[in-house]
Amino acid sequence: MSEPAVLTVDEAAERLRVSRWTLYNLIRSNQLRTVKIGRRRLIPVSAITECLEQLMEVAV
Repeated sequence: MSEPAVLTVDEAAERLRVSRWTLYNLIRSNQLRTVKIGRRRLIPVSAITECLEQLMEVAV
């Protein structure tokens, strides 16, 4: 089965192993890109990779 292109907030939080609250803080601080379809906020899988790369640059 192929990987989905977008994840729900809960799925993204689980993948990053953080709480929903922390995930929403990443979104609010523009560190994590999202798309909104109707009332749903979805996170592209590529945005998670970008966010992690950004955070690793800051950590070095």
